[in-house]
Amino acid sequence: MGDARIDYVELPSATAHELTRAFYSKAFGWTFADYGPTYSATTNGTTDVGLQGDPEEALSAILPVIQVDNLEAAFDAVSKAGGTIAKPIFSFPGGRRFHFIDPSGSELAVWSESPSLTRSRP
Repeated sequence: MGDARIDYVELPSATAHELTRAFYSKAFGWTFADYGPTYSATTNGTTDVGLQGDPEEALSAILPVIQVDNLEAAFDAVSKAGGTIAKPIFSFPGGRRFHFIDPSGSELAVWSESPSLTRSRP
């Protein structure tokens, strides 16, 4: 898994999704793609940003997301290294991911894109 890298950061925006989106658009000129009524993401960088506007799904902190080629191998490696699985592997449009808690209590996600798509977002 030498190619694993953080390529995505998800920000909770449930309390002000549209305002948050407008802020980043105005402040930095970021453009967003909508993935439903409560999720937007930049798609123009090497590390993109997602805005999670669903109060049921939003975390209280920023969620770094690590991209890997083999999701099952990463799941096993995280488990064997002592990570606590917070959300088991699940699918989303364009890929699959899982969440884990590291030994210091930080939550991160690991994702792998669907083979049929060239580049999707978590």
